[in-house]
Amino acid sequence: MSTIAVVYHSGYGHTQALAEAVAKGIGSVAGARAALIPVAEAEARGAELDGADAIIFGSPTYMGGVSAEFAKFKDATSKRWMDGTWRNKLAAGFTVSASWGGDKQNTLYQLLTLALQHGMVWVGLGLPPGNNSSKGSSDDLNRTGASLGVMAQANADQGTEGIAASELRTMEALGRRVAEAALRWHQDAPLAKAA
Repeated sequence: MSTIAVVYHSGYGHTQALAEAVAKGIGSVAGARAALIPVAEAEARGAELDGADAIIFGSPTYMGGVSAEFAKFKDATSKRWMDGTWRNKLAAGFTVSASWGGDKQNTLYQLLTLALQHGMVWVGLGLPPGNNSSKGSSDDLNRTGASLGVMAQANADQGTEGIAASELRTMEALGRRVAEAALRWHQDAPLAKAA
């Protein structure tokens, strides 16, 4: 069994709904299970993070970067960084903001940098961009065209009902991709951890 931790901060419920969709995608893969961990619980549930085969990071994009609560979690991982605790784990990330652009790519770069500083191996979204031609639609998977991870859009004046179904399906696709990669990586664990 491969465990994929989804550690996230959600200010208004959007990021939590997306994290739950990621967990649904993980759960659709035989031999994989998700552990949803809000950043407020990350310290108490540190053993789950340390024991996971992969960690998917999720934060809303506030003012062009991760939320303050996620940044606090990120900074608190420095002891794990010094000890190499997460070295060679798989990692991925997602973010959400109300704007279609909203500088969300900057947030994904922050998540990517966190993972790479820990010596983790990043797994991108692996989907072609959707909604980028006259035949496209906002119902397409990956409707914002990200490749590093998921850059979701949710309307600011709505709760989770303001998240498009295509965004939730894209999150599920990310969860499946990371779960499948973790199972392959875990199978080859002696090679992966030999460095």
